[in-house]
Amino acid sequence: MSPRGVGLLACAFFLFCSPVLAAITGEVRNQTTGKPQAGATVALYKLGTQTGLELIDQAKSDAQGQFTINQEVRGPHLIRTAFDGVTYNHMLPPGQPTTGLSLEVYNSSKQPGAAKVGKHMILLQPGGGQMTVNETYLFTNSGKTAWNDPGNGTLRFFLPEGTGGKVQVNATAPGGMPLGTPVTRVSRNENIFAADFAVKPGETRFDLAYSLPYTEGAPYAGRVITKDENTYLIVPDGITLTGENLNDLGTVPSSKAHVFGLSGNTYNVKLTGQAAAAPVDSGSDASAGADSDAGPKIEQIMPRVYGQAKLIVALALGILALGFALLYRAQSPEGMAAKGSDGRGRR
Repeated sequence: MSPRGVGLLACAFFLFCSPVLAAITGEVRNQTTGKPQAGATVALYKLGTQTGLELIDQAKSDAQGQFTINQEVRGPHLIRTAFDGVTYNHMLPPGQPTTGLSLEVYNSSKQPGAAKVGKHMILLQPGGGQMTVNETYLFTNSGKTAWNDPGNGTLRFFLPEGTGGKVQVNATAPGGMPLGTPVTRVSRNENIFAADFAVKPGETRFDLAYSLPYTEGAPYAGRVITKDENTYLIVPDGITLTGENLNDLGTVPSSKAHVFGLSGNTYNVKLTGQAAAAPVDSGSDASAGADSDAGPKIEQIMPRVYGQAKLIVALALGILALGFALLYRAQSPEGMAAKGSDGRGRR
């Protein structure tokens, strides 16, 4: 073979054996306009167990909404698309195609538009001289515009006296994971706060957790700042709740938690009694407790929560919120629908 032929063969062998750099390609499409979106920033992140999110590379979508990131994907990755002040996440699990992706974005507005609070649940847990309160807001946005108002926040809420303005807020975007959310005080005199988190089309959930001193039987007052379609006050099994403007909706069969619909945007209630003790499961390891990640059902989680940390209470409320949404949506006309059709806590 001639020297030239040997050279060509060696070059071909080198190209065949060299690893091919995979590319991540796709289109960014604006669901508000129904057209490809130019100028969106598409960033690739590596998900690490210790380092968290690690930025690998990023690119801008072109005039046709197309983007290309020349990176090889090994292991779980996340694509985060930023457009009009809002970010959208797209998971890239191992083994899934990385070409021809379709990434959705929306125009954003400082006005709520079609975004509204479909359900607002307030879980009151007195005990040991304290009141632990967990609130869940379920926003539904049936429109095609994301509500994003960094200056004023999207969720406004009231904190009662005694909290010292201390509250933990997590927000979950449609199909996303809970994220810690910045909170600012809007009115010092009225104890009104705002959370900055975009409410995208679909369902967005806000989870609040706070505590304050409380004496059994003493009045406890609160306000609802949002225009809720349905507001519920919830107490654990063993706690009695009394007050005006409450519609008794009964108990949740699984957890025995008592649910009341609230009419109006203020409440002044009294709580008495003691939360029921958690049942002992003789077939489980006592050291597992509420930290088990085996995915227990609501009826297993809720009793354990009463004696555990506030963080676990907040997580349980997130599961409870979804349970309530399904439970009361499926009830017969003799159930919640019989309570009325024109206010909070009513159909």
